[in-house]
Amino acid sequence: MRGNVAVFKCLIPAAVQEYVSVVSWERDTVSIVPGNRFSLTSFGALYISDVQKEDGLSTYRCITKHKYSGETRQSNGARLSVMDPSESSPTILDSFQAGEVYAGQSIELPCAAGGYPSPTVRWLKDGRPLPSDARWTRRLTGLTISDLRQEDSGSYACEVTNSFGSKEVSGQLHIIDPLRVTLSPKNLKTGISSTLFFTCTVEGSPEYIITWYRNTEPIVSDQHISIQGQHNDTLQITAAQKFHSGAYQCFASRKGHTAQDFSIILLEDGTPRIVSSFSERVVNPGEPFSLMCAAKGAPPPSITWTLDDEPVVRDSTYKTSQYTLLDGLTVSHVNVSSPLIRDGGVYRCVARNSAGSAEYQARINVRGPPRIRPMRDITAVAGRNTYITCRVIGYPYYSIKWLKDGMQLPDNHRQVVFENGTLRLTDVQKGADEGTYLCSVLIQPQVSINQTVHVTVKVPPLIQPFDIPSTSVGKLMYIACVVSSGDMPIRITWHKDGQLIVPGSASGVAIETKEFMSSLQISKVTLKHNGNYTCLASNAAATVSWERQLIVTVPPRFVVQPNNQDCIYGKAGVLNCSVEGYPPPKVMWKHAKGVGNPQQYHPVPLTGRIQIMSNGSLLIRHVLEDDRGYYLCQASNGVGSDISKSMILTVKIPAMITSHPNTTMARKGQTKELNCTARGEQPIIIRWERGDTVIDAERNPRYSITINKKGDEVISTLKLNPAERGDSVFFSCHAINSYGEGRGLIQLTVQEPPDPPELEVREVKDRSMNLRWIQRFDGNSIITSYDIEYKNKSDSWDHMYTTRNISPTNNQANIVELHPACVYSIRMYSYNKIGRSLPSKELTISTEEAPPDGPPMEVVLQPMTSQSIRVTWRRRKWGEMQNITTTREQVELRGLEKFTNYSVQVLAFTQAGDGVRSNVLYIQTREDLPGSPAGIKAVPSSPNSVVVSWLPPLKPNGVIRKYTIYCSSPGSGQPAPSEYEANPEMLFYRITHLTRGKQYHIWAAAVTTAGRGNISSKVTVEPAGKVPAKILSFGGTVTTPWMKEVRLPCSSVGEPTPTIKWTKESEDSAVPVTADSQRQVLSNGTLVLRSVKAEDSGYYTCTATNTLGFDTIIVNLVVQVPPDQPRLTVSTTSTSSITLAWIPGDNGGSSIRGFVLQYSVDNTEEWRDVFISSTERSFRLDNLRCGTWYKVKLAAKNSVGSGRISEIIEAKTHGREPVFNKDQPLLTHINSTHAGLNLQGWTSGGCPITDLMLDFRPKGTWAWQSLKANSTNQLFLSELREATWYELKMKACNSAGCGNQTSQFATTDYDGSTIPPIKSARGEGDDVKKLFSIGSPVILVTLGAALLFIIRKKRKEKRLKRLRDAKSLAEMLISKNNRSIDTPVKGPPQGPRLHIDIPRVQLLIEDKEGIKQIGDDKAAVPVTDTEFSQSVNPQNFCTGVSLHHQALIQNSGPLIDMSDIRPGTNPVSRKSIKSAHSSRNRYSSQWTLSRPCQSQSTASARTLTSDWRTMGSHGITATESDSYSASLSQDTDKGRNSMVSTESASSTYEELARAYEHAKLEEHLQHAKFTITECFISDSSSDQMTTGTNDPAESMTSLSTPSEPGICRFTASPPKPQDYDRGKNVAVPIPHRANKSEFCNLPLYMKTDPFFRKQGDLHDPCPAVPPREASIRSLTQRPYHTQGRHKTLDPTKQQALTLGHSGLGSLGASSGTATLPQRTLTMPSSNNAATASTSSTSSNPPSSNKVGGSRDSLLESSSSALGRLQKQSVGAYSKSYTLV
Repeated sequence: MRGNVAVFKCLIPAAVQEYVSVVSWERDTVSIVPGNRFSLTSFGALYISDVQKEDGLSTYRCITKHKYSGETRQSNGARLSVMDPSESSPTILDSFQAGEVYAGQSIELPCAAGGYPSPTVRWLKDGRPLPSDARWTRRLTGLTISDLRQEDSGSYACEVTNSFGSKEVSGQLHIIDPLRVTLSPKNLKTGISSTLFFTCTVEGSPEYIITWYRNTEPIVSDQHISIQGQHNDTLQITAAQKFHSGAYQCFASRKGHTAQDFSIILLEDGTPRIVSSFSERVVNPGEPFSLMCAAKGAPPPSITWTLDDEPVVRDSTYKTSQYTLLDGLTVSHVNVSSPLIRDGGVYRCVARNSAGSAEYQARINVRGPPRIRPMRDITAVAGRNTYITCRVIGYPYYSIKWLKDGMQLPDNHRQVVFENGTLRLTDVQKGADEGTYLCSVLIQPQVSINQTVHVTVKVPPLIQPFDIPSTSVGKLMYIACVVSSGDMPIRITWHKDGQLIVPGSASGVAIETKEFMSSLQISKVTLKHNGNYTCLASNAAATVSWERQLIVTVPPRFVVQPNNQDCIYGKAGVLNCSVEGYPPPKVMWKHAKGVGNPQQYHPVPLTGRIQIMSNGSLLIRHVLEDDRGYYLCQASNGVGSDISKSMILTVKIPAMITSHPNTTMARKGQTKELNCTARGEQPIIIRWERGDTVIDAERNPRYSITINKKGDEVISTLKLNPAERGDSVFFSCHAINSYGEGRGLIQLTVQEPPDPPELEVREVKDRSMNLRWIQRFDGNSIITSYDIEYKNKSDSWDHMYTTRNISPTNNQANIVELHPACVYSIRMYSYNKIGRSLPSKELTISTEEAPPDGPPMEVVLQPMTSQSIRVTWRRRKWGEMQNITTTREQVELRGLEKFTNYSVQVLAFTQAGDGVRSNVLYIQTREDLPGSPAGIKAVPSSPNSVVVSWLPPLKPNGVIRKYTIYCSSPGSGQPAPSEYEANPEMLFYRITHLTRGKQYHIWAAAVTTAGRGNISSKVTVEPAGKVPAKILSFGGTVTTPWMKEVRLPCSSVGEPTPTIKWTKESEDSAVPVTADSQRQVLSNGTLVLRSVKAEDSGYYTCTATNTLGFDTIIVNLVVQVPPDQPRLTVSTTSTSSITLAWIPGDNGGSSIRGFVLQYSVDNTEEWRDVFISSTERSFRLDNLRCGTWYKVKLAAKNSVGSGRISEIIEAKTHGREPVFNKDQPLLTHINSTHAGLNLQGWTSGGCPITDLMLDFRPKGTWAWQSLKANSTNQLFLSELREATWYELKMKACNSAGCGNQTSQFATTDYDGSTIPPIKSARGEGDDVKKLFSIGSPVILVTLGAALLFIIRKKRKEKRLKRLRDAKSLAEMLISKNNRSIDTPVKGPPQGPRLHIDIPRVQLLIEDKEGIKQIGDDKAAVPVTDTEFSQSVNPQNFCTGVSLHHQALIQNSGPLIDMSDIRPGTNPVSRKSIKSAHSSRNRYSSQWTLSRPCQSQSTASARTLTSDWRTMGSHGITATESDSYSASLSQDTDKGRNSMVSTESASSTYEELARAYEHAKLEEHLQHAKFTITECFISDSSSDQMTTGTNDPAESMTSLSTPSEPGICRFTASPPKPQDYDRGKNVAVPIPHRANKSEFCNLPLYMKTDPFFRKQGDLHDPCPAVPPREASIRSLTQRPYHTQGRHKTLDPTKQQALTLGHSGLGSLGASSGTATLPQRTLTMPSSNNAATASTSSTSSNPPSSNKVGGSRDSLLESSSSALGRLQKQSVGAYSKSYTLV
């Protein structure tokens, strides 16, 4: 479903899932890179999010790889069937099951669902929402858990829910710790014969199996090795031998997971050795001594101590200790604390381990009388060394001697007597060394002590070496063990593999033993007799052994022989072959391809797919067709001959689909065939299924199935007749035989025209509506366009309006230019490549009412008395609106607002149309109980009174009649509170006669006629003797549009009276609010902000302070301004469209409500508007002309108004004018009367050729014959003259332009021969003809040049006149910016330098003494001071108008301010747009024209000499000049802040003069009297708003000498009709209303006024005529009264011409004024003008509107100004205008 998730899975057969994995996915043969909308899961699935229609046009395949063979395969293609969203409950697309995962790993739990609306997914664990954990990530594919832990185990559930149902999938997840194995000890080095213990510690899973390995071979228990423990976790090695060295491994495994650890064991000769010992010493009795002995060995030895061969026993005399260091060193100590004589002697330390022993001895002599301890007899072993110690104690003594048989020793080389008295016998001999030995100690001279010891010598056994030869099974074996020497008795035993051999039939071994010999006899050797045989001989002296190995060999033989076998393709197969023998035989497999006699066997390559099993069988994991043939199993072990056996492997092919289309298309209603090819073992059955249903062609006549056999393939064809929409599903063909089944999926897409869109109306206005639609089913083909049709409900569809070729990417549209209060029928079509849909459901809508198109008509004034007049008029028809539809005769309107006015009309309607509406009835919903006051305060004002203030209810629900204030004291005992009433206009009340120091509870409630509303919250107050400053007003947020007046109240109480201070927060500190023309703090503390702007926004703090305290409130003022200009760019273009994108600017504090996009062809000024939703950030202009430049601009609009327009950008659609290909022949063939032209040589340039014109004539003639070609291939020129040369001109045109091609050709003679070129010889008549032909063009060119010269000269004179006027305006600007209007000029003015760069002309003005140059035009004579002084007398009269000349010179254009001034904010510099072409690089400026207010004493200003012209009966007459001041709206030195790039090609100062001229040429302004009603002057230091004042010291200063840009509104009032006769020389216009043609000549700012629009004019009928020319044309059609130079009027007569409005109302009594500007009426000005004006101003407060800079605010103010003028008894023809 479109917008949902799609899941593709790669189906891998279960038999090979262990070896095959998904490595990638392809989309139309291009690998899919995960990201954006595509995701690949860890289990190989492909997820596509936000499925679109185009996703269903691709084919998807998965790529798999075999992990053993590396083979990659591509699956069959699959298509995605994308359906339009339809309301449905969720369906699970992918889910998870229970499983086990090891801790530390990551797991992905898939969960995907479809449905509409798109379902939401919620994950639960053990029935509760998932906890917050960064390891848990919710993805498109499901839930991913990383770094798994034990606590993550549990039941997981995925819930998918939408408004139509829910589904759930759950599973149990078990987290088990991974197996971790620790084997100890590690890296052990020990000695032979030691006992070793290995411990294998397993952590993690509770269920595991332990196996032991040594040098990668499994360990088998024997006489040395045993495996112990519950889990076989302990390995013991007893009497370890050298061959036990190696690497030992402990493996723990569980369900395929294995962990291991290892230990290296090194067995070496670990016989102990003494590494540190003690030395011989002499001690006194009682003197303590300590002996230390350290030894090393493997394993670490233990040390024992002896004293004179007697063990040292730990007691009170001897203290012994022993410990082993980490390096295996064993250290032992003997401490003797109080030695006696008996403690002396030979101390010996003996280190012993399983490998042997080592000893060390030394004498410790304790002083005292010497004596010899008794000595024991000694038994020595022959061949070894023996030590005999003389056990003498006491010290000193002289010497120790040994004697044997009376002879002093030593007497041979084998005897050594040490100094300490020890006798060593080396290589003891039985006969020579046996006997009695005497120890003699000389203690004094000639005094000795003696002691004897007897030595007995024993001889150990000696075994003669023997070998055991190899033998074979069944033979006899005799092994003899003979002892050649040793003391009797000798015992002989036999061992096999370390185990004692027990003779008998069970072992098959017989042992025969004699006195010194033993024999082992085996009557029949078998394999079990293999092993190591040991003969052990022992007597009293020692035990010796001899070991040899018996090897029994067995030739190989078959246990299981190979047999012929069948295997199924794709499955696993095992070729059985099992052999035995000793040594174990080696098995080798060979393969010979083919099914006949095997020719040559080759070894089978062993790969991951083919392996030899441990028993010799051959395993083929995935059988292929190439595996068929002969196989040979061959075994050998070096014993006897090799054995082998062959077999035949037959591969059976299961049924499989080898060819079928993955996707295919069909048209609805046509026949479609689906083919499927299968192969495999015969017979094969093919079955067709539609979805999950088997197709039965016999029962459903729409289907027919045919079967064809071709070789070993079977072709099945399914025919659908006809194809239907429901056939857009997956069809599958199933091939089945005895060995398997194959399936092929075919996605069939049935295409048809789309379903009609579901159309809905989102918004209906008076002249437009916004439509939105949803395209449900697109007919399985991409929607190409939409058409919208609408008509008046009463009309037929034959009179419909159509909007065609709407982009398929749009789902909404605006229908504009509708009629207000009309009923329309709307329907819609959608198109795809197949065709057009049926019409959508017809909607009927009614447009809203619209404001009146103009003021009341036929206004008539009739004087009634001396002090009254009667005003009558005829009202216009107002709009109607339909609210609700019902079939009953009554209806109740619910859900209305309380206490709200409603108007109701009722009409009946049928299918034929609407009936007549009833009269408009007005009704108001009843009052209801008001809401509670929005806030309440109570503060003490004196010792016995408090003041309560409150805020009105947020919902009054009626007229508030009064407020009730309640006051109660908790401890007064009065059950009812006191009640006080306050007028509804008052929001505070003073409660008196209270008790000082007593608490009171106060609350309030509002009251309407419905009763008392909810009470406010209660506040507690206590009257006090001291009254600190408290503020009664409330803080909060105040939101207002810009240019309005805002009052922020701050009423306070306190004694003494508090002082009020307002501050405004800035970045670092609070800035005090200072009073100026814009800001004022009233006596009651209210802060008045006039003409607020964006920079006035912020937090204002009011602080009330007196000596007892202070209080503050904070008011957040939010000033909303029109939005900033958007950044407009061009993203893409085509031959018929331009796609635009933009980034909105600042919204001005109010959300953007929409955008107005305006565009026009580059060389025209006919702008077209497109209204765009506020959510859009791009728009495509369609249906544009190919190869054409367009200009585009954009503006945003919010609740305040329209913002600044973006910079105008240019874009060109693709294409160019036609060009004739030079490689193409122009003429295809020529004969005597016909010529064929090749029109295919024209290349269109990307734009279709619309016109093809041909002109041809015989050479030398004047007249051209024209022909318009309709065909684009070939054109024939017929009826030509034979044998004549012709000239040919061709012109091909398209929307981008025209291309020309000229040529000459000659027709042939009648016989087909060609003619020669025209000869130069001519007759006399030809010369005359040639002279005439040459002279005529020359004369025409001369006349044309003269006429052109005259026209250009007149235009030049006009242009120079404008240049001079503009220069004077600029000089006036400098003069006014540097000189106060009421201050005499002292010295030359020091004005700023004004530098305006204009194409072709440069105007550079510094001051009156500086350079004055206007380009290279010498005719532009600057105005001098002399000329200025000779101008008319200055008057106390001011006129001003703010003009945007760009808007005034366009016939139709934007109604949006084109200046680059951010409304309500300080201007920001803009980078100028420059271009190489002069016509595209120009700047427009906003100028202010004003007539200065001057007294007679004011110094003369520079004069704008304007030769304004008027049309009379005698032609054009010049009028006297007037004085005006001009100022740029922005200082040009500030980076051209007011410059806006435009596309017109005129200069700034020309446009300035032209703009004002347009205003003057309008009939109702020509004789008007101009009065300033209000001006807004923006200044960086102070902003002033002047309304209705003529005070030259105040208003005119800000007006005439603005330091920053400004806007002025003026009122133009023609003389009253009854005053026409007061002066015969005064031009009086007749009442006039512009007709339709004259309406076109009005400037744009006047066309917007309802006064100039006729009822029913819904479209602008104006032709594309420049406004200046249109105005001049209209003058020739207007009747005027007699013209004459205006004279000076008497002041009393002039009163009738004054405008009684605001502060100018008393001007007529004190000063003279005259009509402006057609002829200047001058009259003396009195010095008391200012006084009169000031007094008038004070008596008439301002009442006019404030002027904004946005389009809406300015245009709306024009009508409001009209109403105010009428209320103030202004003349009937007075009109107020605001020009921007």
